[in-house]
Amino acid sequence: MGEVATGGAIDLHTHSTASDGTDTPAGLVRAAARAGLDVVALTDHDTTAGWEPAAQAAREVGIRLVRGAELSVSHHGYSVHLLAYLFDPDAAELREHRRAVRSARLDRARRMVGLLAHDFPITWEDVVAQTSEGASVGRPHIADALVAAGVVGHRDDAFASMLAGSSPYYVPHYAMPAADAVRLVREAGGVPVIAHPGAALRGRVLPDAAIAELVPLGLAGLEVDHRDHDAAARRRVRALADRLGILGTGSSDYHGTGKRNLLGENTTDPAVYGELVAQASGVPVV
Repeated sequence: MGEVATGGAIDLHTHSTASDGTDTPAGLVRAAARAGLDVVALTDHDTTAGWEPAAQAAREVGIRLVRGAELSVSHHGYSVHLLAYLFDPDAAELREHRRAVRSARLDRARRMVGLLAHDFPITWEDVVAQTSEGASVGRPHIADALVAAGVVGHRDDAFASMLAGSSPYYVPHYAMPAADAVRLVREAGGVPVIAHPGAALRGRVLPDAAIAELVPLGLAGLEVDHRDHDAAARRRVRALADRLGILGTGSSDYHGTGKRNLLGENTTDPAVYGELVAQASGVPVV
């Protein structure tokens, strides 16, 4: 499953088959326990579908589970991923946003596959075959279909080429304004943290001033320690978090075999974790 032994640690960003990971929600939690994690957050893209089986597994193996989601949002034309922790999943407006994004992602995936099919041996049926029941189909599943067809060697290779934002096969999709998303997460009792804000390889990096605009609206933190942040990016993002007086977290962004990221390869300081949990009122840590 790609896990790595870490010792006791806190990993606040992982994905399961409920979105684009390769471990089931329960399997991911068990892998996290085997890897020596004390706390793991399940943050599938725009869905809480994995919460219940993950929570059951967490109780069985004795690991603490932070329930969350990674929301697709935009800010000043920049694509932003917002990690939302411990929010009430039944908060109506936020629930509708997640539904709208999943629907838009499905339409976008169909359009991208149609474009790719002109040049590569891939069909919509090939993509669906890469998903698990109930999963939200997206670019990672297209990447897996390209791997299965022998077009690329790994999911990461597909994202670096034909699935990249600069690719002629790329199709944008709906994303909620970040200001609205931060507000709705807070109203749902959750804690919003921007994921990998310094990951230049993923595309344009959100300017510091744009991030600062979200702090008065309720932004709680920035993900500092992440595989896609080099040493300079980590220093810059940590300094920004300190200057803004918000939290700095660390996470693996684990996807099972879907990415090379390993459980616990980056972790969150226990004191920061404690502050994050103290801000939440939507759902408790399992």
